[in-house]
Amino acid sequence: MSSIRHALSIKREDDFAQWYQEVISAADMAEESGVRGCMVIKPWGYGIWERMQYLLDQRIKATGHDNVYFPLFIPLSNFEREAEHVDGFAKEMAVVTHHRLIPGEKGGLIPDPEAKLEEPLVVRPTSETIFGDAMSRWIQSWRDLPLRLNQWANVVRWEMRTRMFLRTSEFLWQEGHTAHADDIDAREHTLRMLEVYRSFAEDVLAMPVVAGEKPENERFPGAEETWSIEAMMQDGKALQAGTSHYLGTNFSKAADISYQDREGQQQLCHTTSWGVSTRLVGGLIMTHGDDDGLRVPPSIAPWQVIICPMLRDKQEDEALLRYCENLRAAIASDHVMDEPIRVLLDRKPGKAAAKRWDWVRKGAPIIIEVGGRDLASGTVTVIRRDRLWGVDGKLAVQGPSHQDCTASIGALLRSIQRNLYDRAHERRERNIRRDIETMEDLEAFFSSDQRYPGWVEVQWSRPTGEGLAKVVEKLKSLKLTFRNVPTDAKDAGGTCIFTGDPAVERIYVARAY
Repeated sequence: MSSIRHALSIKREDDFAQWYQEVISAADMAEESGVRGCMVIKPWGYGIWERMQYLLDQRIKATGHDNVYFPLFIPLSNFEREAEHVDGFAKEMAVVTHHRLIPGEKGGLIPDPEAKLEEPLVVRPTSETIFGDAMSRWIQSWRDLPLRLNQWANVVRWEMRTRMFLRTSEFLWQEGHTAHADDIDAREHTLRMLEVYRSFAEDVLAMPVVAGEKPENERFPGAEETWSIEAMMQDGKALQAGTSHYLGTNFSKAADISYQDREGQQQLCHTTSWGVSTRLVGGLIMTHGDDDGLRVPPSIAPWQVIICPMLRDKQEDEALLRYCENLRAAIASDHVMDEPIRVLLDRKPGKAAAKRWDWVRKGAPIIIEVGGRDLASGTVTVIRRDRLWGVDGKLAVQGPSHQDCTASIGALLRSIQRNLYDRAHERRERNIRRDIETMEDLEAFFSSDQRYPGWVEVQWSRPTGEGLAKVVEKLKSLKLTFRNVPTDAKDAGGTCIFTGDPAVERIYVARAY
């Protein structure tokens, strides 16, 4: 048994759900707001989201999109035009029906009966319908295509079971909406944005994902095709980390999004939509966190390097702070991942150990402690958050000189970024079974004593309609879902474990968030 005394009171292996909640609290990322399912995102948690937003926005714009903003309120009639879409979101919609409150007879405030809206307004759960309404006005001819738009916004989906970052009634996201002249261009764009998400997750978040197509039952309401990136969390569950949808002409028909082609004929546009949300922050926690708190990949850490002087409220503190400020300036003048290194000199009063563990729990990639002895010897004490403990069970520290520390920080940050990805990738591959060939073996795997089973990749015949419904119902009884058909899967061969028909592709099955 390990003798290490970790920073958290709950270990991942003991209670993963409670561990997740403790990380959010201990890392000071977010807190409950007083409204069920809604959260207050605190500076460190929001700083991580801001980094995600900044870096992803660059990638989205690089593919030819312009940012716009649409209203939070959407007329109910917009949703009613596309029946499948409204059915898919009806149970989650928050609706505004009045525009004024008045004192009630028994005290308090009540909606004014005289202030009832002529038409109810839906609080934005997604924006296909309102984007479509605008596109029908903005697109006239083939010269206006493709139209590529993106929005950073909040949305509301009235969730029954909520968990901070992963599933909240209100969350932040980006949603892209595009219109194209034909299905070829629209489908190509759907996959292009899927690749943007895949590379962002892996290269920036250090989160290995599987990109692939969702089966029919998992499609976005109103879509012809839905594609996703799926990440494995440390408890073996899957997290849908982003989706990209080819909508065909379904929304174009409903909103009359059409254009005059080169021959002067009216044609319906083919549309797409795609998005990721603050769920990525939850995925980050469950991918990289450990029993000491969060571990943030350097690319998205609000501060990549924290310098903690051991202040004693004595005259010597002034010289120590000058030494630390020189160190901060030298490190900040260097670049890593095409940006200046983000360095914070933590001048807050308090015991050195308390400040250190505060940043350990937050997951700052590199923590540099500087005390009186370091000042005298011209050295520093460096802790890298991804390798906190040595093989001897003691805190792993390095003691380079001031100059060597300055010169090595960039390489160290790149090493941490790569190490976090490699660990997560190795863990995922270790926990995927690809040798299960019968439904009995599938059921046995997920019913075993293994506390956190991973994923299973199986061959299937891609049934549709009633045949698919039966398979989905069986999986539901085992608390399992289809994730996606990986784009890079090996060719199928043999029979489908669900139907016994010839297999046509491979698909992932897992428990999921």
